[in-house]
Amino acid sequence: MGPKKKKKKKTEDTEKISKAEQLRLQKEEEERRLKEEEEAQLQAEKEEAARLEKERIRMEMLKAKDEERRESELAKLHSLQEKFLSAQQWKTGCRAQAKWEHYLSCDGSPDPTVLPEINTFMSLWRDDQNEDIQLVMKKGEQVLNLIEKLQFILLDTPPNEITEKETAQYQESILELENLLHQKYNEATEQLLKTANMYEDSYTGNMQAVVKDKNVTFCIWGNLKKKIRFKNHVFCDVPHGFDLPKSLAMSSVAVRILHTHYDHVSPLWLQCQSVPKLEVLDSKELTPPAKDTVEEPEEEKKTDREELEVPVEKDTYSDRGKSATSFKENSNSITNINETTEEIEKKSGILDISEVQDLAMQEETDEREEAIPDENIVDLQEFIPVGGVYHIDALHLPPQVKEIKDWNMVELLDPGLEAYPYPPEEAEDAAHPPIQITLMLADHVMYFENPLIARWDPAGQQWRTDGINNIRYETQEKKVTFEMDAFYTVALLQDAHLSMPYSTWELQPTGTDEALLLVKTIFAEVQIQIKSPTAEMRAYREMALLACAFAFAQSKWNLEASEEQVVFKVSEHLNADAVKDWSLYLFDGQKAQKLKITESSEAFSEDLEDDSEFHSTLYHMLKDFASQEAIDKVETASFLFIDAVYQLLLATRVLTYS
Repeated sequence: MGPKKKKKKKTEDTEKISKAEQLRLQKEEEERRLKEEEEAQLQAEKEEAARLEKERIRMEMLKAKDEERRESELAKLHSLQEKFLSAQQWKTGCRAQAKWEHYLSCDGSPDPTVLPEINTFMSLWRDDQNEDIQLVMKKGEQVLNLIEKLQFILLDTPPNEITEKETAQYQESILELENLLHQKYNEATEQLLKTANMYEDSYTGNMQAVVKDKNVTFCIWGNLKKKIRFKNHVFCDVPHGFDLPKSLAMSSVAVRILHTHYDHVSPLWLQCQSVPKLEVLDSKELTPPAKDTVEEPEEEKKTDREELEVPVEKDTYSDRGKSATSFKENSNSITNINETTEEIEKKSGILDISEVQDLAMQEETDEREEAIPDENIVDLQEFIPVGGVYHIDALHLPPQVKEIKDWNMVELLDPGLEAYPYPPEEAEDAAHPPIQITLMLADHVMYFENPLIARWDPAGQQWRTDGINNIRYETQEKKVTFEMDAFYTVALLQDAHLSMPYSTWELQPTGTDEALLLVKTIFAEVQIQIKSPTAEMRAYREMALLACAFAFAQSKWNLEASEEQVVFKVSEHLNADAVKDWSLYLFDGQKAQKLKITESSEAFSEDLEDDSEFHSTLYHMLKDFASQEAIDKVETASFLFIDAVYQLLLATRVLTYS
């Protein structure tokens, strides 16, 4: 037993020595690791310091290099930016040329920018007693063109080329033209209702008429028989419809659905709210203007609007004059924000620009929240009317024309066209059945989601969503049905930012002075092609250069060519004899070629004539087959003759209209 105890003790001593050795080794390992980490950290710090020094030296060299070439680079940028000034000057020249061409045309159409002319135009039409709906629509197209011209001038003219007085004048003219056009539609409506029995439906005995063109769809129904079973109606050519309450179905009432494919109801500023003004840098400066150069606009003078005589028009349009003021106030909102920013900067020198912008944006947000306290009011910064406006009116049926022997007699009422009140004034507090309306959505408008339906509030000059209920969309049929507690002017509005943010976008060049902008959204992919002058314009230039020695004529194959191509007949012609030998040529602005086909061929083909080649210009294409005499004559032609031919071709557009 004794030896065994000694062995156990010896084993324990050995284990103690081993543990001590392990601890020693671990300590040495830890010390070595810490030393290596310290050395690595010192090395990293040295390397980082060396890198930073190297980067500092590099940045100083780059800054020095940038300073050396800064002047030349800015000069180059300045020369490139001159193209913006050239474009602005070109637009200015085009506007002046358009006014001159309008003056020379003498077609009876007024210049909407000349106040006496536009006032005379409106005065003459206002006094015109011809109230035929077809003539009103035809005249309305001319009015819409005048409005479009004024809107384009307001959008396109740089601020330094249009005065505050001119801006106010054009806005006022737009509003007066819009109101006059709607007044004429009311007068035409009254005339139709006086002869309602001429449009009597064979089945119901009631009046129905539909008149439409590209700008307006005019639907009117007259309750001649007053039978309860005919309280609902769907128009024939345009499937708009309605379902009337019983009280209206038994009354002398007419219903008009006037769908204007334009919007003359929303405030005028809405048409220009998001269009940025392109400010061209001055030719001598590349730095932005100082803040104190912003001029405070003059206070707008209030203008008295002419009250319209038609009662049904008064509720909707009598306050439209406010739109000009609203437009101007909105356009000056950015200036006001800038002024606020300047005041803040002057009062406190410790705020950076981001803080100033935040304060300005917060002030604008607070003002917007104060302006829209009611959730039923549509925010026109968020939603925009799409597809035009639907004027839905209930009207009194006027006395009908009576035939007495050879005379047509009608009772004339002083008020003229009158709105039929619904709900009745005495029943305002009582419950009354709603009116059900069905509208077909416009084919030319894409609704990516169900549009918002709103009614126009003439008193508040805003679109509202209350008063419209039980909305049902039928996407496949492109139809919407809803109920209204009264007769309103309604519009379908779409989220203005529905396609934002964009999924992707790309701007790529496709040729000399040509580019393609691709914008992809959740719902659609939009491709916008930007070109240099079209093949037609280039063809006119080259035809003018060659006209002294070559004859040109129409080809029937021009209709078969694509929109980017023109086809015409050409023949060398050096004497007064009749042209006999014609050849066909195709030109797309970039390439000219002689065609193998003739006018008598059975089908159009772009195949080349045998032993012919492509050329980049029509001149070089014809030179392959022309005589030296013809080429000499082209090279010595008078520049005045060439310009006269070119201007004549531009004026007649023979390649487009043949």
